[in-house]
Amino acid sequence: MELHRGLPRQSPGSDASTRRLLSLCGPLPERPRVLDIGCGPGRSALLLAAEAGGAGLAEVTAVDLHEPFLDELRTAAAARGLGDRVRAVKADMGALPYEDGSFDLVWAEGSAYVIGFDRALALWKRLLAPGGTLVLSECEWTAERPSAGARAFWDPQYPLRLPARNLAAAQVAGYRVLGVHPQPDSDWAEYYGPLGERVRTADATTAAAGVALAAVREELDVRVRHGHEYGYTGYVLSPVTAGGDGRWPARPETPADVAAVRAVNLAAFEGPSEADLVDALRADGSWLPGLSYVAESPDGSVAAHALLTRCEVDGVPALALAPVATDPALQRSGAGSSVVRALLAAARERGEALVLVLGHPEYYARFGFAPASRFGIRAPFEVPDEAMMALVLDDRVPVPAGTIRYPAPFGV
Repeated sequence: MELHRGLPRQSPGSDASTRRLLSLCGPLPERPRVLDIGCGPGRSALLLAAEAGGAGLAEVTAVDLHEPFLDELRTAAAARGLGDRVRAVKADMGALPYEDGSFDLVWAEGSAYVIGFDRALALWKRLLAPGGTLVLSECEWTAERPSAGARAFWDPQYPLRLPARNLAAAQVAGYRVLGVHPQPDSDWAEYYGPLGERVRTADATTAAAGVALAAVREELDVRVRHGHEYGYTGYVLSPVTAGGDGRWPARPETPADVAAVRAVNLAAFEGPSEADLVDALRADGSWLPGLSYVAESPDGSVAAHALLTRCEVDGVPALALAPVATDPALQRSGAGSSVVRALLAAARERGEALVLVLGHPEYYARFGFAPASRFGIRAPFEVPDEAMMALVLDDRVPVPAGTIRYPAPFGV
């Protein structure tokens, strides 16, 4: 940390990018409660305290584990007359000591990598008040096929993903994407410029300091040689359970829901085939308890249903999403999207890696699905290429290629 002490930033960024991300959040309360996670010396926290909200009167809680950074922030906040609205707290971003719904805006520029993008999405969601917004940035590939040199640096320490995968992860985790901001190269210069100058004049006084210095020099060199292949992107997200989509809370079905699930499927489709399929799957070995979900109407009745059952691709376990049904009177209300998002999030939490669906591309793309053919996956029957789709839930698991084998009740 000594190499970084006193530097204006601890990750790529700029005041311009912070303001751009803030603008994508839309209207905030006049005095928003803001949590800046992994704040470092607090460049973003200070800007948010001065500019977030209708009156620029945000109350900012800034957390970090490195006390010298927090001391720098306290000093800077006092010098700017913000000492009463910026509270610097030593806390672990993986175990934040705050009640659910405590903040209108949760902010994490350049820090989510510490616990990982997916874990950050899951852990920090509960902190948001209804209508709240999560802003976080992630380093990701900007090249479709990164070079071996770039991968040799990133894969061992923090495997990067393409933007589409991160968008899908956010959607599966139950967020609506309000905006995306690819950060410009100048944001890297704001970080690496001062850091590079310090490295050029630094001496390794201990073995540990020598290792740290060598690691930073390698990082700077990789950016020079491969910087066109990766970059930071800011994501502005809102939980689908906050605000309007909260009308349709989703949960696993219970035995008391079985008749209502059948009724919704009968109403949603022209014949009884889908309703009969659900009943048959419920008695089949492919049925996975906890992966049949319903969305509730305000009166507690079943508004929508979605089901995941076990299938295979070339012998490798996967999940089939089918059927998805919404009460015809409630279509285009958000009930269907709510139950699908919740179901996919549940599958991810269980450690599932791959979901397949046959359906309308325009609809399922919102959840992160892409043509299955991109992964070498094909249906066991003739189907338009764009209609057979796949969603990767876990990038750490290799995606199998081959033909889908559906459970016997599908009859294919």
